[in-house]
Amino acid sequence: MNKILVPTDFSEQAENALKVAALLAKKHDAEIYLLHMMEIPMQQIDPGAVKSDIPEALFFMKLAHKKFEDLLESDYLEGLTIHETVKADITFNEIKDACKEDEIDLIVMGSHGASGLKEMFIGSNAEKVVRTSDVPVLVIKNEHTTFEISNFVFASDFKNDNKDTYKLAVKFAKAVGAKIHLLMVNTANNFITTNDANTRVGDFISGQAFENYTITIHNDTSVEQGILNFSKTVDADLIGISTHGRQGIAHFLNGSISEDLVNHANRPVITFKI
Repeated sequence: MNKILVPTDFSEQAENALKVAALLAKKHDAEIYLLHMMEIPMQQIDPGAVKSDIPEALFFMKLAHKKFEDLLESDYLEGLTIHETVKADITFNEIKDACKEDEIDLIVMGSHGASGLKEMFIGSNAEKVVRTSDVPVLVIKNEHTTFEISNFVFASDFKNDNKDTYKLAVKFAKAVGAKIHLLMVNTANNFITTNDANTRVGDFISGQAFENYTITIHNDTSVEQGILNFSKTVDADLIGISTHGRQGIAHFLNGSISEDLVNHANRPVITFKI
């Protein structure tokens, strides 16, 4: 974990994420890349103008850099290497491109979640990043003065997920010194016997030289509720899950448990792209 990207809108939630990123950076001697994507009122701008040259864009760029300067004075960032980037556009592909350009290992971002019609038609910014990111995304909801991960719940059906996502989860668990609780949630609509479930999980994790784990088959009314309930039972510090990154009509029709968790869970959630 050498490079951590933190998208920021300078909100309280974004600062909560930055504080966690700072704790991780200090522990792993990593650098932080702060990325701010500005929302410029483009309806007031000549469509033929180049965004980076228009007066409105220059004003917002200067304002963003001033906010960066104030933020970098924070005590919790002392001694860290911080890189700042301001983008004069809001597209979530900007984050994906920044990850490739700077060889980012982890995205840490804040979220206050979304629910109801807002969740259905708009979603949270964190949800959109989870959907498009090729690198792991750690979503933070609350302020953390410390960020020690002892119990890490990794939820999966251990069938459709790519085994590479578990390799990433193991790599992260080793880095933070956590125990992984492998979780399969059984529901009435997708029932599987305990014996078959344990066999499936065993086959899925075979070949990984990692022994600090448990396996649990948990029965519940839905997969999401099962993950939340089990995480509460073991007092999980972190929930991990894979995401298919569905977009467009496929996302609208099929949804995503990972994105639902990002919106609804109060605990930190880390997602791994399949």
